[in-house]
Amino acid sequence: MASRSPRLLSLATRAFSSSSSSQANGVSLVQGASRGIGLEFVKQLLEKNDKEHVVATCRNPNASTGLLHLKDRFDDRLGILPLDLTVESSIEASALSIKETYGHLNLLINASGILSIPDVLQPETTLNKLEKSSLMLAYEVNAVGPILVIKHMWPLLKAGGGTGTERSAAVIASLSARVASIGDNRLGGWHSYRSSKTALNQLSKTISLEFARKKDPIISILLHPGTVDTDLSKPFQKNVPKEKLFTKEYSVQKLLHIINNVKSQDNGKFFAWDGQEIPW
Repeated sequence: MASRSPRLLSLATRAFSSSSSSQANGVSLVQGASRGIGLEFVKQLLEKNDKEHVVATCRNPNASTGLLHLKDRFDDRLGILPLDLTVESSIEASALSIKETYGHLNLLINASGILSIPDVLQPETTLNKLEKSSLMLAYEVNAVGPILVIKHMWPLLKAGGGTGTERSAAVIASLSARVASIGDNRLGGWHSYRSSKTALNQLSKTISLEFARKKDPIISILLHPGTVDTDLSKPFQKNVPKEKLFTKEYSVQKLLHIINNVKSQDNGKFFAWDGQEIPW
């Protein structure tokens, strides 16, 4: 694992100091937790269940004031780990840390996503704007990274199942987007983002079939959070009706309701924030 600053090392030591109490309670992992929807998932998971243990990961935890604030509030129940989606050894190291401390997981939320980066990546409006570097970056962050997280957390999810929660199985919830739907694609554009999220959908559907075939106690679903007022969507909010622009608090509340009520027959499905199934 890459070296960590003294502040982060201190956080990690505190965060992973008391594993015994977590064994009878739920353990959730939020990947992509530095800000926005991911950070809100961490906050609501901790606030809504005073027995829940949450592990929050992002590339640079020291840069997330939101996570550090939550650490001050929920010291013993919040673990913070560095995880770089583009480096598989970083993902593997996080999985090992979680295994050594908790031994299992009951919920994995893949909350990371990339749509635009100034001077690096912009949503394409025409084929002429498409560049290999944009495609590769979008696929790496939006599809490849999340599926590798699932790969390395898989044994922990199998070990956890629904134990310590009110769910019947462990849940993997990966954030997708309605624009990833092929059947619902009527506007085109956004080639890199749209297709990378479609790739995530296919990968998630494929692993859900493997889980079912092997009778693993895991339900894998995809979630569309709606258009949420976050840094990711800010450049594109101008034409969004006010009633269709959600706060992150509202969206995450809706998504957690879906997560907490999924059944085995929902394995492999793609849901919008309101519980409606989205066509592939």
